Amino acid sequence: MNKLEVPGKFDRAARGYDLLVGLNPGYHQALRRSARALGLRPGMRVLDLGCGTGASTAALVAAVPGLEVVAVDASEGMLSRARRKRWPSTVRFVHSRAEDVDEGEFDAVFAAYLVRNLPDPDATLQHVRRLMKPGAPLVLHEYSVRDSWLSTALWTVLCGVIVPIGWLVTGDRSLYTYLWRSVIDFDGASALRDRLRRNGFVGVRSAPVPGLQLGVVHTFTGQEPQR
Repeated sequence: MNKLEVPGKFDRAARGYDLLVGLNPGYHQALRRSARALGLRPGMRVLDLGCGTGASTAALVAAVPGLEVVAVDASEGMLSRARRKRWPSTVRFVHSRAEDVDEGEFDAVFAAYLVRNLPDPDATLQHVRRLMKPGAPLVLHEYSVRDSWLSTALWTVLCGVIVPIGWLVTGDRSLYTYLWRSVIDFDGASALRDRLRRNGFVGVRSAPVPGLQLGVVHTFTGQEPQR
């Protein structure tokens, strides 16, 4: 499946997506853990890239009260599901590709399960930097297994459950076989840290998210340089 087709695939899978992630133990807890890594404070303006049906948005709202959150996704179907939920008045959803976002400057950026789906990750990361205030933190919550054969094997075993359940719940097998392959082919944690540094982020670090997917999902942190 071509990466340009991914938003359309999520349009069609959106109706069953929340049910599917709800079957994943620790999914929302892991997102909240990564959201807290931003070091947020009340009143900050935060960009939530690839917000989907709002799971990452909810993690941000839970992290600190009083945030202004601009939640962006390229799939209108996923956003439609997100908008049906109850949100503070300071949360707004925007239909846009990450590389086209034009919503002013932000105090922090959060992107969950996004970067490996981008047609041009480097160009998008450079665009994201232009949206960040000096010193603003970035957190990526992302699958990354290529540095470890054990993590790669664990991911393949997990997908032996995820793919058929995803097919059953959403009616689209190709999206979940793509999910398996996209993670296998994506940067290892060290390569993604290097990608962030190469695109100008400083203070780059990563840590595996504890739980069932230990070594599969990671929190990557970086910062827009002070100017």
